[in-house]
Amino acid sequence: MPIPALTRKYIVLPALTVALGVSAIASSGRPFDGVALAQDAPVQALGEDAGVGSLPVRSAEADTMSAQPVPDPAADLARKRDETRGELEALSKTIVLSSDKVSELQKSIADLEKSTTSIRQALIDSAARRKSLELQMLESERKLADIGVKEDAVHRSLHERRGLLAEVLAALQRMGRNPPPALLVTPDDALASVRSAILLGAVVPGIRKETDKLAADLASLSSLQSASAAEKANLAATMTNNIEEERRMDLLLAENDKLSRSNTAQLEAERKHSEELAGKATSLEGLVASMETEISSVRDAAAAARQAEENRKLLTVEQQAQARALADSGVPDKNRIAPAYPFGELKVKLELPVAGDILRHFGDADGTGHEAMGMTLATNPETVVTAPADGLVVYAGAFRSYGQMIILDAGDGYHLVLSGMETISARQGKFVFAGEPLAVMGAKRVASATALALETNRPTLYIEFRKDGKPVDSRPWWTAKDTGKARNDS
Repeated sequence: MPIPALTRKYIVLPALTVALGVSAIASSGRPFDGVALAQDAPVQALGEDAGVGSLPVRSAEADTMSAQPVPDPAADLARKRDETRGELEALSKTIVLSSDKVSELQKSIADLEKSTTSIRQALIDSAARRKSLELQMLESERKLADIGVKEDAVHRSLHERRGLLAEVLAALQRMGRNPPPALLVTPDDALASVRSAILLGAVVPGIRKETDKLAADLASLSSLQSASAAEKANLAATMTNNIEEERRMDLLLAENDKLSRSNTAQLEAERKHSEELAGKATSLEGLVASMETEISSVRDAAAAARQAEENRKLLTVEQQAQARALADSGVPDKNRIAPAYPFGELKVKLELPVAGDILRHFGDADGTGHEAMGMTLATNPETVVTAPADGLVVYAGAFRSYGQMIILDAGDGYHLVLSGMETISARQGKFVFAGEPLAVMGAKRVASATALALETNRPTLYIEFRKDGKPVDSRPWWTAKDTGKARNDS
């Protein structure tokens, strides 16, 4: 039907109002893949020549990328943890204590009562603080790795959709943030405008969906970056505190060494003798037996400890209850030369000697076709190793394929074996308390028979419990929170 002449000048069509909800993206004005978001892009005629009606919901490039295999989350997390660990090791090397802080530490040690009891208690407290800080560092490392994996996923999603997003953003540029309320067209353009409006109505839902997804991705990325920055700041503070505590422990160990070094020449002779015995011994049982019969300090201390155990058994029920109550209070006799408790009664009460991840349990395959006789934990570099229970140090040094090793006589026929350390601070013949620092891990994994088939460069501590010379599963002794298998690097 022809249009009357009186109305042929202009026809006013209602504008297609589109609520895209993209103000947060458009207001940023940041470029993405070469397309800048304009604050107020000029509005072009939404006819067929505007190109909007021909916008595909998905591009061929996006379809091709979506067909690619999905990355393995576990592999991504392991890779990100390795990257994070490397960054943290580099960060730790840049942290140093100020001269004022060092002087403050030296003064605090100088003000301590110079007695074996007070120094050892200070060492136990310092080791507990270091272990707590190391646990915090491990937790921060896990959080940063998890955040990194999520950041990578967002970046990967944006990268895979870059072709589609370029088209969406180009359309948003053309429409602008505030389209005019109406489109003025000449009568000859009316049909083309209606066609464009129909096409735009079909495309806008797809644009809206992709825009909302892009806005969510960018908001998530911003939130992850903020969380990562906050966690790194927290971790840097924790590392500084740990370095401070490490220095405090070094000073305490030096003081303790001064107090306990009664006869340097005798101790050096015993150390050489123990090395000779270790070279001759073919098994742990043989090593322990030879140490307790041929090394005077170990023999005398073992005899005293056995006598103390016998005396404890002679106590009345009431006296035994009082002794247990004293031990439970956390302040047992610091001058004792025998364990505060029979080792068999300590199940579900011991804490692991290091902060770390359990890689292998008793009974797991050890990589040689046999079952592991102990458990293996991965730690951070220079982690402190503490005594899991009261015990007499019957051996401290290198032994065959175990590397640097400490053997504790925990009483009741139990021996605790720790190996894989780099530096040992405990000396044989000395009675140590639960929580007392014994050694420090190195920077990398020590090559030893107990760490075979572990695909990790992290330092690893091997722990073996023996009852009357036979290896036993240590899991019943650890606190419930320590018994799970956190992660296997193999």
